[in-house]
Amino acid sequence: MKLGYDLTIEQSQKLVMTPELIQAIQILQFNTQELNSYVQDQLLSNPVLETMQPEEGSPADEAKPKDDLSDALHEYIKERGYDDVSYKQPQYAADDKDYSYEQYVSADITLPEHLMFQLQFASGNRVCRQIGRYVIESLDENGYMTLSAEEIAKALNTTSQNVRKVLELIHTFDPAGVGAEDLAQCLLIQLKQKGILTENYGKIIGMHLKDMADNRLGSIARELGISVQEVQKMGDVIRTLEPKPGRQFASQTETRYIVPDVLVEKIDGEYIITLNENSVPKLMVSSYYEKVLRESGNDEKLSDYLSERFNSAVWLIKSIEQRKQTIANVVNSLVKFQRDFFDRGDKYLKTLTLRQVADDVGIHESTVSRSINGKYMQCPRGVFELKYFFSAGVSDSHGGGISSNSIKTHIKEIIEGEDQKAPYSDQALVEILMDRGVDISRRTVAKYRDEMRILSSSKRKRY
Repeated sequence: MKLGYDLTIEQSQKLVMTPELIQAIQILQFNTQELNSYVQDQLLSNPVLETMQPEEGSPADEAKPKDDLSDALHEYIKERGYDDVSYKQPQYAADDKDYSYEQYVSADITLPEHLMFQLQFASGNRVCRQIGRYVIESLDENGYMTLSAEEIAKALNTTSQNVRKVLELIHTFDPAGVGAEDLAQCLLIQLKQKGILTENYGKIIGMHLKDMADNRLGSIARELGISVQEVQKMGDVIRTLEPKPGRQFASQTETRYIVPDVLVEKIDGEYIITLNENSVPKLMVSSYYEKVLRESGNDEKLSDYLSERFNSAVWLIKSIEQRKQTIANVVNSLVKFQRDFFDRGDKYLKTLTLRQVADDVGIHESTVSRSINGKYMQCPRGVFELKYFFSAGVSDSHGGGISSNSIKTHIKEIIEGEDQKAPYSDQALVEILMDRGVDISRRTVAKYRDEMRILSSSKRKRY
């Protein structure tokens, strides 16, 4: 075996993920809120980036650097004789005339706050208030007890009898059912507050809740010695009660709001697509630092730094513009494929894949995936996640595709129009769907019905 050194030419293909490319991919995947947060971070870290202002600025000599980094750079420039009135950035009026009612809305009240307010007027006894405060602070977010009376008594060095007396007081508070140990007690407390708690209600809730949920009304009627119709009426009342009294109050966790990324409007019979850019500031390169760069030819350190910052700023602006164009192209294609949905409603949603849109727009499937990830559309039919329009389904009688979401809409519509005394079985739903041009199996109907949390025919039956 002979060892040696040789020079050879070899051709190969590989993808090099530069920092700029990684940034562009990341920006495409951001939704509107995430992009706004990212842009704000970039404005803080890159002094040559600034936002376009909608109004004329005040005199140039009132300019101020926008953060500590700019301040340091500004001092560096000034020390080297580059500072000049003509370089300075304009400062705009600080007072914002865009007011919204949200600025003046008070904070939401939490369940503990609501209960503590009632406690201070319900009892003047210091020990009672101390126990009540401990009980209230130990409730979960739905208003249920997380500790037993014995555990609370031990923690406060008091008797279980004292704790139960305070619990009885809390059971009279709003919302009705708060402070219960379990679902049955929660329902009983609410019926008692309504003044309609009877022995039969107590028996149904204590022993027959499962039978009631499964619509086995006949067996309950035989046990209680009353008619099925009476049991059904009692069941209707029980279903109006709140199983989670605390959920109507503000949660301790942060509430996330949906901001549509794309707006679709129908104008003169055509759907016009615009991107929601209100929450993302428009960026530009600072003319102030651009002039400093031109005048800093002999200062290599400053010139290199500003050049790198300018390149970064320009790439960010281009990436955001490319994001807008890509998302607009994808949504345009989506609206074209799902035109029947926008014109006629949920029942006309078709099957659609990432590949179909990718081929139509002329981009890769992964780019389509990033374009729709976590983004929402506001259109005349409501607000939808873009992923909603991409779903599998079955072939219809015309050889086209009908999406699973469309089939679910058909099933829901059929069930809403059925005779409640003789509800449709899953097999009957199959036959009705067949008449509508949708050919699916009974098992698939049952699957879609379960996903929509619609009960089986035996549990939907009314007497």
